[in-house]
Amino acid sequence: MADEFLKLEQEIVDTIKTIFDPEIPVNIYDLGLIYEINVEENGVVRIVMTLTSPNCPVAESLPEEVYEKVMALDGVKSVELNMTFDPPWTRDMLSEEALLELGLL
Repeated sequence: MADEFLKLEQEIVDTIKTIFDPEIPVNIYDLGLIYEINVEENGVVRIVMTLTSPNCPVAESLPEEVYEKVMALDGVKSVELNMTFDPPWTRDMLSEEALLELGLL
């Protein structure tokens, strides 16, 4: 059973990595915008995410895209998406892949 959750969690991460911030050519997972992903036995997925800034031009559409793409995965019964700005996003949250892609390493 634990393997199923790990597999589903990896599918969720892989799916989120297909979503890009339109202003930065890096997926939102490697940008560090996803703070938490919890998969429960009943197929409930809880995601805590942020945006690069509260005034982000995709503040409406980006969380909606995360919700829709994760909800479409097999095994996901519902998605609870929580937005937070605490802690605020900083460039320190970029993954090594994002830093390389942006030429910051």
